[in-house]
Amino acid sequence: MPALTKDGAIWTITLDDGENRFSPEFLDTMDGLLDEIATSDEAAALVTVGTGKFYSNGLDLEWLGANGDKLAEYVERIHAMYSKLLTLPVATVAAVNGHAFGGGAMLAMAHDFRVMREDRGFFCLPEADIQIPFTEGMNALLQAKLTPQAQVATMTTGARLGAAEALARGVVDAVASEQDLVTVASQRVAGLAGKHRPTLSTIKQRMFATAVAALAPGTAL
Repeated sequence: MPALTKDGAIWTITLDDGENRFSPEFLDTMDGLLDEIATSDEAAALVTVGTGKFYSNGLDLEWLGANGDKLAEYVERIHAMYSKLLTLPVATVAAVNGHAFGGGAMLAMAHDFRVMREDRGFFCLPEADIQIPFTEGMNALLQAKLTPQAQVATMTTGARLGAAEALARGVVDAVASEQDLVTVASQRVAGLAGKHRPTLSTIKQRMFATAVAALAPGTAL
């Protein structure tokens, strides 16, 4: 399950559950950790990182297959996680250590910045190939973060982007070796840790107002 550690102003959520799919337990834990960060008054910046070859593969399809009657509630919980990250009152960066697929790719996009491991892992939005359209909220999230050209190149193709192509398309902000990934990601946000939380929160709420509205409860499907 995700776990929060602190090193001065750098707070790190480590995703350490295999493929880091969004099980109910994963969502419960992330909800609590994001609330803890949001309600603190300490100077902080957030890094999230996976372990092994996965950042996150997104939806827990096995759980969903056994709980299809809970689809709307499940998607709303995922929307809520994205919305909290989008508007968190601290700087955020995803250290994409490995594969980021579907909902996991969108989790990375909900951060302010992304740094991707240069030699392993793909960023992929496979919805066009698996015949699952993006929800209105997911669509709005991606439109808030990607250029129109990058939206077409990722959302309509199901292309698997390695680090170099993801950087060229503006999907990620930097690439780094496995050894340097967390350091580079931390350096990206370390100087932003002292930003005034209420001001930053207001800026993000207004900047991403369309996405936040589309991710709100009652709009999941």
